[in-house]
Amino acid sequence: MTTVGILGMTHDEEMQKKYRYPLSLVEKLIEEFNPDVICGEVHPKSWELYLIEGKPYGILGETQEEYPSLIFPYCEKNNISFIPVNWFEEDVFEEEPFDRYGVEKRKLLEKEHMQWQEEQLSAWNADRIPLNSFEYDEVTEKMYKWLHTVNPDVQNVVWNARHFIMLARVKNAVRKYEGKRILCIHGADHNYWYYKTLAEEDNIELVYPLRTK
Repeated sequence: MTTVGILGMTHDEEMQKKYRYPLSLVEKLIEEFNPDVICGEVHPKSWELYLIEGKPYGILGETQEEYPSLIFPYCEKNNISFIPVNWFEEDVFEEEPFDRYGVEKRKLLEKEHMQWQEEQLSAWNADRIPLNSFEYDEVTEKMYKWLHTVNPDVQNVVWNARHFIMLARVKNAVRKYEGKRILCIHGADHNYWYYKTLAEEDNIELVYPLRTK
């Protein structure tokens, strides 16, 4: 049986301060879980760029700061295998969900999106780890389903297809590192998709949230 933990975080430094979720807490949570492997929200090409040329921010500058500041050096120091699982195609990730609409409609959609985000973040402290709770995930899933109704063409690529590929890479890691401890780290909005997908796997002991009440 392979143990898989799910840890969602916020990439934004100001949000880390606001929601009491600094990188020092992320490091503590990694230490507590004691993984053999970390599956991170990094594109395989960006990971290759880091390994070969030492450039840590990715092929598009998309790799989030927690990786060069914490996760990459932590893995190197503690002999933890790092698996990059993110996915995107550089030429089809430019359109935003509201871009196809006119100015007035776009303003209305942006306002509604902000309301969804406010509801989502109202659950930031529903469990012991900020942004890691079933309450947060429930609102998050509803928000992305709404975004899909607004622009299914974009969401099918940037959210749905992306997750199918990311989770396929996680499952590959589970098979490769059978019996080990694998920690999946990514933006907290991905938690609900990770949980629902991995909970269906018979060969996984799933840990989420990493700390319970």
